[in-house]
Amino acid sequence: MQLRCIIAVTIAYCLACSTHARADVRSETTALVTELRVQGIAANLPDQMKNIDATFALAEMYYQLNDRKNAERYYMLTHHNAAALLQTSQRPAGATAPPVGSKKQQPLLSESYPEATPFPITSQGPVLGAVTDNQAETDVLNQQQAPPAPEILPDTACCSARLVGKKGTYTVVKGDTIRLVAAKLGVTHTQLAAANGLKPNAMLHIGQTLHYNNRRIIPEPPLHDGIVVNIPDRMLYLFQNGTVTFSTAVALGTPTKTDQFVWQTPTGRFRVKYKAKDPTWIVPPSIQEEMKLAGKEVLTSVAPGPTNPLGKYAISTTLPGILIHGTSKPWSIYSYASHGCIRVHPDQMETLFKKVWKNAPGEIIHRPVKMVSSADGPILLEVHTDIYKKSKDLKALAKQMIVGRGLEHRVDWDKVHRVVARRSGVAEEISRVPQQTHTDKLVQKAHSPSYSDGSVPLTNDSKEPPLPRANLPLLGLTRTTEISAGATNP
Repeated sequence: MQLRCIIAVTIAYCLACSTHARADVRSETTALVTELRVQGIAANLPDQMKNIDATFALAEMYYQLNDRKNAERYYMLTHHNAAALLQTSQRPAGATAPPVGSKKQQPLLSESYPEATPFPITSQGPVLGAVTDNQAETDVLNQQQAPPAPEILPDTACCSARLVGKKGTYTVVKGDTIRLVAAKLGVTHTQLAAANGLKPNAMLHIGQTLHYNNRRIIPEPPLHDGIVVNIPDRMLYLFQNGTVTFSTAVALGTPTKTDQFVWQTPTGRFRVKYKAKDPTWIVPPSIQEEMKLAGKEVLTSVAPGPTNPLGKYAISTTLPGILIHGTSKPWSIYSYASHGCIRVHPDQMETLFKKVWKNAPGEIIHRPVKMVSSADGPILLEVHTDIYKKSKDLKALAKQMIVGRGLEHRVDWDKVHRVVARRSGVAEEISRVPQQTHTDKLVQKAHSPSYSDGSVPLTNDSKEPPLPRANLPLLGLTRTTEISAGATNP
């Protein structure tokens, strides 16, 4: 009897390891493909990327069919090709071939592809209350390699009305993980880990302090009152009388596309139809079909409760199949993990539910580049990875925005290029630092209390007499403090 128990435990452990390994190869492969796009390698080498996309699409197809053997086969093939392409592109220009005896770089692999199994198209859009059950899928779709830390944004009052979030600290409480904390704060878990010198899977302890930066630019609202969701920054903003009264990170539709399913969250205007507390989820036919193809139990409805993917509160919109709702998977927030719906963290959903009114207008927009400036203050730029690939050139988009506002002579273009390359998803300053003139130095010294009469002392390189303080130009200097207007993230 004891021997049987040992054998059973061993088999279960092996099966668990096998499942974990499959999830790992899928996660690592998707992360590599995402990295190729983030670094611009896909755009620079379209022919090589076409082969990688083809094998990855096959891997995803077999994964949806629950054909784990073929799925793993094509994930590994995609991983090999993507890694080889990344290694080739990162070799410095003019670099010589590796020395004799060194490990030879593996070439891109090619393989004849079997014809895809034909499917009846059951859905071309998002569906009601859809969720992704596989955490590994959520991980890889949201995962972006942690970018270098953005340049420090000085505290400024000039743009406070156009910013939410802040640079702050978070104290770990019982039950917290890096993924859960990142979801609360509206940052990726890789960014949070990198900002604190941790590994993405590091264990946290109660009382530990984590540093974060979730300062973002409020998009110019397309409406005066109502809900605005910006897909690239995965944020929901509630406007009332033209001012943001609530904002929170959200999870949106996965970018994965197949011949059968498209789960991307659509753009467009809508109105709130109704609000529901403790909703019952009626599983749409398209998700039932997906469950069937994946070999899972096919559900037709899910009653209210802790396992209901809609959470405790749901807001129905006039966009077909699109709900704004809570979730039973809070770790998925600030990712692309749903089948099109807009997920809100349970800690934030109740507040939003109370604030939103029936027939409230709303719009889902797609703005991967945002900018804010003032007449004489800093200029801030925020750039996100366009995971839906709707914008062809983010650098050109940023330039168009800067030039269109007549700010080309006030920005540091090196900073602009760095912000675009990083795609950190937080507001970064791109202002040009002006050279201090001789008059500026005199003005600065005029504000020194060193002389009781207020005159400016002669400098070593100045032959001018002291300039009385009364004759100095007004500076219009203001003291700046940190203001995180509308910030709601803990």
